[in-house]
Amino acid sequence: MELKVIKTEKEYQVAINRLEEIFDSKKGSKTADELELLSLLIEKYETEKDPIDLPDPIEAIKFRMEQLGYKQKDLAKAIGLKSRVSEILNKKRKLTLDMIRKLHDTLGIPTDVLLKEY
Repeated sequence: MELKVIKTEKEYQVAINRLEEIFDSKKGSKTADELELLSLLIEKYETEKDPIDLPDPIEAIKFRMEQLGYKQKDLAKAIGLKSRVSEILNKKRKLTLDMIRKLHDTLGIPTDVLLKEY
C-alpha cells in the first residue's frame, strides 16, 4: 500500500483494512514500519474529522472525585466551605481562578479543562 495523507472516507476505510491485515507484524519488520506510519495517518484523519472536545469542568471534577473516592468534605479542604463545593457541583457558582488552581493541584485535572465554560 502506498502511504499518503488520508483525505476521504474511502481512503480511511482502505487504511483501516490494511491496518487490520498487518496488525500482528513482528517488530523491526518492513510491515511493522508500515503499521506505525499507517497508525499515525489514521489517527491524524480521525482527529481532524471528529475532534474530541474537552469535558465539562464540573463533570470532570465529579469523575475525578469518584476515581479518588473523595466526598464533598474532601474537596472543601481545597476550595473552601462544603456549601461552596455543593454550589459548584450543582453549577450554581462559577469556578474562580484560585479554585481552578487548587483543583488542578488537588485533583490533577488539567487547567484547560477547568477553564472551559459550562
